[in-house]
Amino acid sequence: MSGEMDKPLISRHLLDSDGSLAEVPSEAPKVGILGSGDFARSLAARLVSSGFSVVVGSRNPKRTAGLFPSAAQVTFQADAVESPDVIFVAMFREHYSSLCGLSDQLAGKILVDVSNPTEQEHLRHHESNAEYLASLFPTCTVVKAFNVISAWTLQSGPRDGNRQVPMCSDQPEAKRTVSEVVRAMGFMPVDMGSLASAREVEAMPLRLLPGWKVPALLALGLFTFFYVYNFIRDVLQPYVRDGKSKFYKLPVSVVNTTLPCVAYVLLSLVYLPGVLAAALQLRRGTKYRRFPDWLDHWLQHRKQLGLLSFLCAALHALYSFCLPLGRVNRYEVVNLAIKQVLANKSHLWIEEEVWRMEIYLSLGVLALGTLSLLAVTSLPSIANSLNWREFSFVQSTLGFVALVLSTLHTLTYGWTRAFEDSHYKFYLPPTFTLTLLVPCVVILAKALFLLPCFSRRLSRIRRGWEKDGAAKFLLPMDHALAQKTSHV
Repeated sequence: MSGEMDKPLISRHLLDSDGSLAEVPSEAPKVGILGSGDFARSLAARLVSSGFSVVVGSRNPKRTAGLFPSAAQVTFQADAVESPDVIFVAMFREHYSSLCGLSDQLAGKILVDVSNPTEQEHLRHHESNAEYLASLFPTCTVVKAFNVISAWTLQSGPRDGNRQVPMCSDQPEAKRTVSEVVRAMGFMPVDMGSLASAREVEAMPLRLLPGWKVPALLALGLFTFFYVYNFIRDVLQPYVRDGKSKFYKLPVSVVNTTLPCVAYVLLSLVYLPGVLAAALQLRRGTKYRRFPDWLDHWLQHRKQLGLLSFLCAALHALYSFCLPLGRVNRYEVVNLAIKQVLANKSHLWIEEEVWRMEIYLSLGVLALGTLSLLAVTSLPSIANSLNWREFSFVQSTLGFVALVLSTLHTLTYGWTRAFEDSHYKFYLPPTFTLTLLVPCVVILAKALFLLPCFSRRLSRIRRGWEKDGAAKFLLPMDHALAQKTSHV
């Protein structure tokens, strides 16, 4: 192929300009690579820069030699597997059988399978690629590793979560050898057990944000509900009752009214499971009983719910900035000015409305700023730089402050509208009254748990005290009773 597609993933100029990739000490440990694709090239570059002597086996070494670092030896497959004890198999599953002619040369060596199946292949085959490779070469030891690492990560080096390399094999000694190679390359090996776990390891790259599915569906459901609710109140009701067409509100105005509702409810759902867990511990009188599965999963998805809440709040702020730019706002300002002239009003000023809007905007900015801080500290690179007390303060204390500020922001927006009949369209209450239900429950429950009668009991439970007396705190001098009582 000609054009951009035939260019190597790694620049030849980059490889030659790096001295570490050009010269390898003669005593460097030798590893082999079978394959000449993008991943094999990146793997060779990382191994060479990590101090290894690399031999690459290719079906056409003359054509592919220029794509690899100059320090890497590119030869035929049969020659490449002679001396190395560890050989990376960077080939697709359907090409494994082409290596069967090398069975004698590969006997007793460690084969590192780095392949990944497609989603269709993973469902179609009952055995993993690594197990299939082991069945073709029973005299070799197969280790599954590096399949979750991309070619780009190998080039740029390990970063945060990409440092981990899950690996599995039936031979502990082979895993130990490959683990040393992994560490030398700057990554962190994670032992996943025997080769039977290879199917699970190969399924890791196939997962598309597994922890986001439920939170995303919940956010989408909330958005759909509030969007339809606001459509009925703000668009459909004026059209049915007065014949006014306000369908122009659908793209911006209705969306902007819906986004804060979703953000507010999602933020409250971040802290509601903690309230339920505390209430359950108070009721049981112990912390040593498992939470129900639904509550346990809810607690595990709080980070995703919080980030989705921040996304909706940020979009709400952007939409609000865009509102004055629309033609609708300009026409409404002109019409208001005409009405004021016709009514002979030279000065239009409502003190209460001015104060309400100023407070409303200020609380909204403070809430969004606090929520931004929560979102930033949830990033792994930031969270790893905080100790547990700092992280807990930001996520728990400041998170609750963000919820309170959002509640005050919502109450200031609603003001007295909840008590005015004109705001009940089709007998439906204003949207903000619906969004206040869950947050107010969370805030009231949090305030209730601050009372000494509840806070002290909850603190004792979380320190190991149990209501039924299975675990007791004893004084050190009570040795006789201490021998009869179980300790935690």
